[in-house]
Amino acid sequence: MTLHDLVERGRARLERAGIAPEEARLDAEVLARHVLGWDRAAYVARRHERASGGFVSRYDTVLVRRETREPVSLITGIREFWGLELEVTPAVLTPRPETELIIEEALAAWAGRPDPARVIDVGTGTGCLAIALAREFASARIVAVDVSGAALDVARRNARRHGVADRISFVQADLLTGVRGHADLIVSNPPYVPRVTTPPLPPEVRDHEPAIALFGGEDGLDPMRQLVTQAASRLRPGGLLIAEFGLDQEAGVRQRLASPAGWTIVKVRRDLQAIPRVVVARREPAERGDRDAE
Repeated sequence: MTLHDLVERGRARLERAGIAPEEARLDAEVLARHVLGWDRAAYVARRHERASGGFVSRYDTVLVRRETREPVSLITGIREFWGLELEVTPAVLTPRPETELIIEEALAAWAGRPDPARVIDVGTGTGCLAIALAREFASARIVAVDVSGAALDVARRNARRHGVADRISFVQADLLTGVRGHADLIVSNPPYVPRVTTPPLPPEVRDHEPAIALFGGEDGLDPMRQLVTQAASRLRPGGLLIAEFGLDQEAGVRQRLASPAGWTIVKVRRDLQAIPRVVVARREPAERGDRDAE
């Protein structure tokens, strides 16, 4: 039996386990490449080769794990973000594509001008935002903050892997509590899942992602409310807060940025499904009303 035949059987198994067809197709191939140690080009070129007995056994093992709805990122230990391969463990949230919108907005805000001198990443997790920004802003100093010491260990390893550990300081803290100094840019993907979600979270998230990185109180916005308050005193005048939020939370985010005064909402960025996902807010040098510039 060829590798391709076995991957097709794997896809069918994952579909029977309740995984959507397109996701099952991708997962079956990614897991096969993980077992083989091949990139996609190698797999496409060699997928019609006959499978070895060793592959069949190892592939079955990872398929069983995926059938129980363990995320592919935890099976492989890797997730790509902004073109970077990052280590993923049960201690951290798996980076999502929509979080890359934060990087896009930061680069757009500093296009044509010197890099921000200091950036703070609140709730760094894998370090995905801190590391991507360190690579994009070559002269910036980054502070990566997380309440979880285990998450910071993962972030440190990822920073070393991508050669930016010397420009990132890692701080264990709850949001910005205890973080000293001012920044030009604060970024964050804070916990924003409401305590009770409708519909319920998929098992990949509910059973395998750290609750401390997911849940943000009754309406999901408790960490965002605290972050806005704390960021007001940590940003230099004109500095930006760029933060991710969840479904149906735009109104609550706007309300929080209206009080305390001193924030201007520069932009609310929508994701590929047209869902409001990221807010860009500027800290004004003096108290003033918010002005939206969509």
